Amino acid sequence: MTDNAPIQPRSAGRPIPFTDAELFAQGAQPTYTGPYLDQIAFPLGGIGAGCVSFGGRGELTDWEIFNRPNKGYRPAFTFFKLYARPQGGESIFRVLEGRLPPHYQGPLPRHKTYAGFGFGPPVEQGAGFLRMAECAFTGEFPFSRVDLADPDVPVRVSTSAWSPFIPLNDADSSLPIAVFDVTLTNVSDVAVDATVALGLQNIVGYPETGEALNAWVEEDGLRGIVMSTQKHTPASPNYGSLALLTPDADVTWQLRFAETAWFAASESLLDEFGATGEFSGPCEPTLSGPDAGDIAQLGIKAHLEPGESVVRTFVLAWLTPNAVKYWGLNAGTGSQHEANTSLGWPTYQGLRWEDAHAVGRYVIQNLDRLRGESRKFADAFFSSTLPVHVLDAISSQMATLRTPTVTRLPDGTIWGWEGCMSDVGCCEGTCTHVWAYAQTLAHLFPKLERDIRAMEFNVDLRADDGHMQFRMPLPPGTEANHLFHAAVDGQMSCVLRTYREWQLAGDEKWLRAMWPSAKAALEYAWREWDADRDGLLEGVHHNTLDIEFHGPDTMCGSMYLAALRAGEEMARYLGDDASADAYRTVFESGRAGSDAQLYNGEYYYQPLPQGEVPPPYQFGPGCMADQLLGQWHARLLGLGDLYDEEHVRSAIAAVFRHNFRDDLYKHQNPHRVFALNDEKALLICTWPRGGRPKNSVTYAFECFTGVEYQVAAHLIYEGYLREGLAVCKAVRDRHDGERRNPFNEFECGSHYVRALANYGLLLALSNFRYAAPERTLYFNPVISADNFQCFFSTDSGWGVIRQRRDGDKTVVSVDVLAGTLAVERAVIGGKPVANDAIRHTEAGSYEITV
Repeated sequence: MTDNAPIQPRSAGRPIPFTDAELFAQGAQPTYTGPYLDQIAFPLGGIGAGCVSFGGRGELTDWEIFNRPNKGYRPAFTFFKLYARPQGGESIFRVLEGRLPPHYQGPLPRHKTYAGFGFGPPVEQGAGFLRMAECAFTGEFPFSRVDLADPDVPVRVSTSAWSPFIPLNDADSSLPIAVFDVTLTNVSDVAVDATVALGLQNIVGYPETGEALNAWVEEDGLRGIVMSTQKHTPASPNYGSLALLTPDADVTWQLRFAETAWFAASESLLDEFGATGEFSGPCEPTLSGPDAGDIAQLGIKAHLEPGESVVRTFVLAWLTPNAVKYWGLNAGTGSQHEANTSLGWPTYQGLRWEDAHAVGRYVIQNLDRLRGESRKFADAFFSSTLPVHVLDAISSQMATLRTPTVTRLPDGTIWGWEGCMSDVGCCEGTCTHVWAYAQTLAHLFPKLERDIRAMEFNVDLRADDGHMQFRMPLPPGTEANHLFHAAVDGQMSCVLRTYREWQLAGDEKWLRAMWPSAKAALEYAWREWDADRDGLLEGVHHNTLDIEFHGPDTMCGSMYLAALRAGEEMARYLGDDASADAYRTVFESGRAGSDAQLYNGEYYYQPLPQGEVPPPYQFGPGCMADQLLGQWHARLLGLGDLYDEEHVRSAIAAVFRHNFRDDLYKHQNPHRVFALNDEKALLICTWPRGGRPKNSVTYAFECFTGVEYQVAAHLIYEGYLREGLAVCKAVRDRHDGERRNPFNEFECGSHYVRALANYGLLLALSNFRYAAPERTLYFNPVISADNFQCFFSTDSGWGVIRQRRDGDKTVVSVDVLAGTLAVERAVIGGKPVANDAIRHTEAGSYEITV
């Protein structure tokens, strides 16, 4: 299939377990209620800055603000609460959360903050206080909202919890901040005096808290509480600060409880704040005891006439300026090792900001702009006519960038795990083969991806032969050891992603700087995997399944062919025609050889040696979900067909036909369990023709959401629209708030990066691509084509692109909402358009009529 060919609808030849109404449904993002609130935890924070999660019932959980994962941790008495007194009535006190669900035995004893299993829900979480009777959660990343109401409370409460997230603005999108805009609405027929409050325990220094100080600050435009530690020195990984601030003026506060013996603290909330709406505890700074920090409270007051609504804002900021020494899980071995040295290093945010107070001050001073620009992005993204479950998939997993899966090195370069365990990272080093699937960061923050490419080639590449270590070591400045196999899929992806970053940005100077390293990485294949340069992989090649394939296959081989095509394009552009010609020759040989030797008439398989026991972990005649991984990349990047186009269509259809399950009631899975029972899933490998080797390919019986998204997008590219949408919907149905957290698609740990392959669904459904070097726009939507719109983002600008029918004409409107977009050529509906059909409109936007 050529880059400009129109997409034709096709069928994979098996029933689709969803109706068209389900597959093509548009509308608002899901609202969760009842048991579907149970697993929700929406990360709030900045890119690589850690996060606090906003739970489905309005609780603050998973405090992961100390440069490490920390699932399940909740500081004591750190929750929202409401005082309300209607005119002529009695005082009302509520915790601003939905009612606690069953499981009343108490938390498992992982954290020592409060009594655990067998003691009931913790007093320190206000478990016995009344909560609101009605609760609903809505997430439209980067915003989330909890709506609370109660027939016995005259005030309805809606809390919008968000952090700045603005494409192309990585500085503001990386702030260690969470903002809570609390809307109070008087639903009674009399005036109501109300106070909304948030408690915050001084947990600076966690897990070694204590000897901490809470102080009141008041300055132009803000007031609140700043928390620090005297237990740890400024060079310690435990050093840091917290701030709870507000721009609102009418406040009440205390720096600690007056008494804490037995139930004095919780009783004071009920008997004092609950009765008066005022805090009467100590207001002078005092150093806490040696083991735990004090709990401060900040309340904001409001007087509400009948029907009146007001908004009160809390800003929570944190700063842990030194990288923490902790253990991570080493991929492939199951062993633990120290990822950091005892000396540590300064974090990116630690070099930008003096303390959390400074972060909070900046946010409050720029609050309207940060909220407005984040809202502009959300409005643009969710204005799309794409199916709601596709938008849900892409947006929900953007939150991964805020979690401890991702950090930023001192110079701002992204460094990441593959995912996170409950309190350690999993599989270190911005792993080239897992991160290769992720598309979100590259399109929303292209500069950060370019920085990763530069770091990979600077650190991971062995200059004398092109061998790349696929895990970037720490601390910064550590040399790669090159003691293990290179990962062929990861290494080839570095070449492909170099091409992607150049296409998005059009930066020739950057490409020239990267090219020698990309060339060396690509040509390493001729040393290790394709010495005879026939385009077929030979020998041993490590890959993302944490194993080594032996001999040719197309899962890794397609990545090699795609990299050869990308290398050809880059070399040709840079005037290196000799290399470009060589890459083309090897590509054509590999293409022909793969179709002749690896295609069984239905899909691509792995030939195994006859008459001998094959090495372990091979798939042989199996149908691999990722058998066309490189072709997916080629579709995303406009690199054309890697194999015979009919073979490609047949093979991706076979993946859906054989690997997709309508339910798993009859599926035996000896591997990890990411789907079960009535859930639908796409399996990693099946053997529809029999012949599964003993000790066959790892993870074969599992499903990876990142692979499912990759296959879903590729199905759509090849014309299997309903099949692709079905795979995507299956993933999101499994993450429904009751079974799993909608904002945490896990694989080897939480917030797994491979899931960010889902941005490819937007690209596949819109066929949007921008080639910055030629300033060419490609666009060919395959859904709602007569009335289509979706978000787009390039290195220079982002906005909304629309297509509509006007009589016998097709009109494409490109609305640039931030930055700029230079368009000199366009290919619409698979056909180049005349230059005079591209009309420049106001504010740097375009209208194209064909």
